[in-house]
Amino acid sequence: MYRNIRTFIKPEIRLAELIFENPYLLLLLEHFGIDLEMHEKTVSDICLENNISEHVFISFANLYNGFPLSDIRGFGVNDIPSIIRFLGRSHTYFRYDKYPEIQDYLNKLNETNPDAEIRLVNRFFNDYFVEVTDHLDYEEKIAFPYIYGLLNGVETPADKAAVRFSGKEFLDHHTDIESKLTDLKTLMIRHIPLRNDPSNRRKLLFSLIELEFVLNIHSLIEESVLIPLVIELERGRNHG
Repeated sequence: MYRNIRTFIKPEIRLAELIFENPYLLLLLEHFGIDLEMHEKTVSDICLENNISEHVFISFANLYNGFPLSDIRGFGVNDIPSIIRFLGRSHTYFRYDKYPEIQDYLNKLNETNPDAEIRLVNRFFNDYFVEVTDHLDYEEKIAFPYIYGLLNGVETPADKAAVRFSGKEFLDHHTDIESKLTDLKTLMIRHIPLRNDPSNRRKLLFSLIELEFVLNIHSLIEESVLIPLVIELERGRNHG
């Protein structure tokens, strides 16, 4: 039976049991670069083996289980490298897994429903994907190198770039991306008439819902964890 209420994750719980309860945690493991072979290992065991902070892992895992971030103060600047690696691997998922999957579903819908509305959705999604790719490029080429430079006390190409790191731009772009994804999902559910291929439409909607779920977590981690840590680093540099 499907369970809406999920476990609040703690160090002593076996990870395999949590995955059975919520398969979305497989994405979490993938983004942390953790091998799937769990055996009877606890969350604490997995964190120790993979040199990941228990607080970071458990906080992020509980987001996937539907719980809010409970202890922002528990994150420290030493956690930044593992957080950025986590976010970088999620970029790979967005670029090369989820977005191509959605595009494939849209192309199939266009074949079975060659109407103007479907072509409009295709254009909307393509424009949206360009915007998302631009934001991921900004993070990878400007934001992340800038943050590593702060950590290491060295100047990076991001410090000299015409487009410099801006926390406000970083956050504003998230809002645009999330709102446009909501618009796309609303279009598909409420306004687009599809006479054929209900199976493909269902798969597309499920894929959009999964993307929305993971993207919201991704943005929350950046906004509520990474950016405050960057501000802390900047203050330390300015007062150093």
